[in-house]
Amino acid sequence: MSNAPHSHDHAPSDMNDPRHSRRLFTTLGLTGTVFVAEVVGALLTGSLALLVDAGHMLTDISVLTASAVTAVLIRRRPNAERTWGWARLEIITAAGGAIALMLVGLYALFEACKRLFTGGEAMQEPKLLLFFGILGLAANLGSLVILMADRSANMNMRAAFLEVANDALGSVAVVVSAVLVMTTGWTNFDSVAGLIIAVLMIPRAGKLLHSSMRVLLEETPEGLDLTEVREHLENVTHVISVHDLHANMVATGLPTLSAHVVVDADTVHDYEGILTALQTCVRDHFPVSVEHSTFQIEPEGYTNIRDGVFHK
Repeated sequence: MSNAPHSHDHAPSDMNDPRHSRRLFTTLGLTGTVFVAEVVGALLTGSLALLVDAGHMLTDISVLTASAVTAVLIRRRPNAERTWGWARLEIITAAGGAIALMLVGLYALFEACKRLFTGGEAMQEPKLLLFFGILGLAANLGSLVILMADRSANMNMRAAFLEVANDALGSVAVVVSAVLVMTTGWTNFDSVAGLIIAVLMIPRAGKLLHSSMRVLLEETPEGLDLTEVREHLENVTHVISVHDLHANMVATGLPTLSAHVVVDADTVHDYEGILTALQTCVRDHFPVSVEHSTFQIEPEGYTNIRDGVFHK
């Protein structure tokens, strides 16, 4: 088997900036502190909105933890035991966070409906609720300021920024519900706010889980058309056909591709040129740039004992 030349440092260069991990850990510490405060506040006030926002913030903590740990571990070079390093940890943690977020959202829906239609537990101390809501919003705004400079650096940092931005909306709902309860005296505004936060949470959890499962199931990276890739590869000089074409994502920003490439039988002397052309094709011609590619060059008439096992 022949491999197109490529760098053995599998981590994208913009993931290696140590400033990313420092900013993520700072945001994580701020978010964790407010999470504890919101849990205490929810217990003291009986607020569903504050409890749901705390659950929302718990998911923020899991995503920020995954992003921070990934930012640190991805700088470690792969070894014989972990040939891709720790890159997959990001996806596994994201999937776990999505499941937790889904469960919190479903619980919030159930609890909000129960309080609205059966006169369940009422929220107490709206002034205290307002205090914790403002505290959570301030923490989220502070986190957004910390992450603002790196929000476009890579997908890992973008995901962390969007997670905190989304949670800020939940804090706004808590503040608004507290103000409405204080001005109208109708405590069910709290349940309505909890319901709204849950409705915002569940679709996002589903989207995050879907994206994570696409990577874990090694589906073709979104935006990469393998039919188009095959056509481009087969237009490379001396290439007759391409089979056993596979593409998947190891982690965010780390797509890989492999293929068996049948070439003219009399072009053995030009294998290096063919490999360079193939690698350039998948790296430069498509919306998803594949830096890590592996091609098995097969002379015309060669029969691989594994041909047809997975693909005809």
